[in-house]
Amino acid sequence: MPTPRHTITRLCAAATAALPVLLAAPAAVATPQAPPPSTAVGGERLGLPGVQVNPLPGSPALPTDLTGQSWIVSDASSGEVLAAYNPHLKLPPASTLKILFADTVLPKFDRNAVHKVADEEIQNIGPGSSLVGIKEDLEYRVEDLWRGVFLSSGNDAVHVLSHMNGGIQRTVAEMQARADALQAKDTKVISPDGYDMDGQVSSAYDLSLFARAGLRNADFRAYCATRDAMFPGAVDKNTGRRGSFGIANTDRLLGKYPGLIGVKNGTTTNAGSTFVGAAERDGRTLLVTVMHPASYQKVYDETAELLDWGFAAAAKVKPVGRLVDERPAGGAQATDPADGATGTPAPPPHPAPTADRPTAAAPAGDGGRGWAMPAALGVAAAVAVVTAGAVVVLRRRAGRGGA
Repeated sequence: MPTPRHTITRLCAAATAALPVLLAAPAAVATPQAPPPSTAVGGERLGLPGVQVNPLPGSPALPTDLTGQSWIVSDASSGEVLAAYNPHLKLPPASTLKILFADTVLPKFDRNAVHKVADEEIQNIGPGSSLVGIKEDLEYRVEDLWRGVFLSSGNDAVHVLSHMNGGIQRTVAEMQARADALQAKDTKVISPDGYDMDGQVSSAYDLSLFARAGLRNADFRAYCATRDAMFPGAVDKNTGRRGSFGIANTDRLLGKYPGLIGVKNGTTTNAGSTFVGAAERDGRTLLVTVMHPASYQKVYDETAELLDWGFAAAAKVKPVGRLVDERPAGGAQATDPADGATGTPAPPPHPAPTADRPTAAAPAGDGGRGWAMPAALGVAAAVAVVTAGAVVVLRRRAGRGGA
């Protein structure tokens, strides 16, 4: 028959042996999982992989030669999504992120205001960036800077406007706040100009949200539709007069696709080619976003094909989702995507620290380890209680002659 001491030893050993099992059990719960399709912003089908379309009788077939990793066709007015392919796939956005930059910063400054550029405002621009050609110690009207952003995709123009807005870090924080207000949950902003940065991503769905919001601003709409303009140049040392030079919109569909309003193109090493295009026909405005097709020219070809399909199919398909509205002011819950109500504009973003450097990417999660220390302490305490209880029981039994 085991002695009381042997019994205590066995209880302690059993409790100790159970500790790894108890600690390991919550790991299956804590492991991050991809959100189920029902949580996808804009509707369940937009969270499903592959092509999503709901044709009615007489609907034209979608183009069959599409190579984009992600694309979406939507109605800019109603927000209805006519068709999509992996629209929430997170990918580097390249210069199409400038749509969000403009949507955030453009309303803040009078287009006729004049700004003298300081040297530090055009420093620390990523190597290989597209530039419009801004020079330090010269004055530029705000509308000239915005033409530099939209036509030349000038990162120097973005940096100057960001400094006018309080600095790079503040502008990035405000862009992120604006994305959050628009319910663009796939977007992480690291640089205001879309330059390749680790962790900077967006999606075809989010870029369409940004474009839809931007097109409601008359200045935004005018800038993105401008095909060419004269840009202020340097001062001639001999005459003292300031020159100018021509710039042209790098959007290759503008002026070629009937009814194209424009919006924004972008190309970087990581992003490949990305394009957001809006076109108007017979009173209907469609938005198409294509991300990462097989080649640079493909992004324009596939956008044109999807616009053609969208105009032909607009009344012959049932929506597979919708572009959601902005969150109501005051932080209230978002409008239910299915109820057709219109959200109200979000308040201006809260000011952020003005240190003039990009914010770092948010640190990765702890992989489910955040619970480990509290749980370990709790289990250890439970082991101690069990052991102590066993000792008390055995002592009482021993006092009665039992055990």
